Amino acid sequence: MEGYCVKCKAKKEMKDAKEVTMKNGRKAMKGVCPSCGTGMYRIMGK
Repeated sequence: MEGYCVKCKAKKEMKDAKEVTMKNGRKAMKGVCPSCGTGMYRIMGK
């Protein structure tokens, strides 16, 4: 899954990506940036 890293300011492939459900019921992918280790988050469709 690809996400945007705010620290690197680039789109990258997430490492250890997991699907999570937010409080409002929408799904999202949560992972880690492979180069800097910052947490990445991507909101998915319904």
